[in-house]
Amino acid sequence: MKGELISEHAVRFVRALPASPAKIWSLLTDPARLPEWFGDGRIEPHEGGTVTLMGGHVRGVVTTWRPEKFLGYTWNVFSPGEAESRWPVSYLEFALERDNGSTRLVLTHRPVPAAMQPQTMMGWHTMLELIAAAARGEFPKRADLFAANAALYGVDMNKLKG
Repeated sequence: MKGELISEHAVRFVRALPASPAKIWSLLTDPARLPEWFGDGRIEPHEGGTVTLMGGHVRGVVTTWRPEKFLGYTWNVFSPGEAESRWPVSYLEFALERDNGSTRLVLTHRPVPAAMQPQTMMGWHTMLELIAAAARGEFPKRADLFAANAALYGVDMNKLKG
């Protein structure tokens, strides 16, 4: 039987961040740097390393570890007590490039199921705002950013999935 080509949806953001790739790398790989987003978690610093974020709500495996250039890992969402996620595994990539004293970051998350697209976009938009703020030495509240971004993406904060 012949294979078939399927289409999948991805979320992509491109941001110019006001810091060096080294600082942005640290913000992406050290969950303690952004506790408002990552919560209790860890990213083991090597390919094959375990990713556990938000107290185990998100779990994955590091697929690419090129410091200050490229970070990739699988991303799977688990509800409390779940040993097996009801969501498909997806892939998260952060590409970093020095750009005139700042860093160009390209975030790609794929595939994103239709039911999760607005919420996923709201979440990454918020995370990128937190990273940009942390790069400037500012630490806004995630809840405040979520409220604004929920409206931007049409997300009802009382009906979150996952």
